[in-house]
Amino acid sequence: QVQLVESGGGWVQAGGSLRLSCAASGRAFSIYAMGWFRQVPGSQREFVAAITSSCIINYGDSVKGRFTISRDNAKSTLYLHMNSLKFEDTAVYYCNAQRGLHGYWGQGTQVTVSS
Repeated sequence: QVQLVESGGGWVQAGGSLRLSCAASGRAFSIYAMGWFRQVPGSQREFVAAITSSCIINYGDSVKGRFTISRDNAKSTLYLHMNSLKFEDTAVYYCNAQRGLHGYWGQGTQVTVSS
């Protein structure tokens, strides 16, 4: 089992930047595909970015060119660098670890972007 703890959320003005972190504990972090999702109340959880165990990366269309996902396997930590933030990026951001049918979620961290 994997435990995930997100941090780094907060309040920022539009155009600003934030870096989210997701610290993982438990089984070997490096074998998991990792991802970031976000959710606003009343909406479905939205895919933001993902990075596989071999560092293949994908982004959701709404964040391409602004967000960067990375992982540090030595520190068992996933990152999301968010630049040029927009009001519509406001959401709770969740970290996900996936391997086959086994998936794990963190508790989420709130990001609020003021316009």
